[in-house]
Amino acid sequence: MPEAVATLSHNWGFAVFLLGVAGLCAFMLGVSRLLGSRAVGRSKNEPFESGIVPTGGARLRFSAKFYLVAMLFVIFDVEALFLFAWAVSVRESGWAGLIEATIFIAILLAGLVYLWRIGALDWAPEGRRNRQAKLKQ
Repeated sequence: MPEAVATLSHNWGFAVFLLGVAGLCAFMLGVSRLLGSRAVGRSKNEPFESGIVPTGGARLRFSAKFYLVAMLFVIFDVEALFLFAWAVSVRESGWAGLIEATIFIAILLAGLVYLWRIGALDWAPEGRRNRQAKLKQ
């Protein structure tokens, strides 16, 4: 019976917490609705950033290489996260952890070399690459 009472009291505490969070959110939204200004105008609907009036459209087309480099950044950022966790527990993991970390780094390094070899990291326009290739010959 004491376990059921502890579980029930824990669940009631969680329910009160959720109600408190919902109430706080409703309070903040309600107060901002009541106290906020309601001025309408053309300049109110324009984006404003750092005191500079925007020019042109917000729909820019980025090269696919931009997204490729962004994905590479995320992959190697996750690698740093895993290696940091390994470095914290290096004494507990011992030689097996060192071997696993080495394999992990080798696989990611092989992926980086592959991407470099296929030209995924080349940002220069094709004309400049061709001129540089002619200069090397």
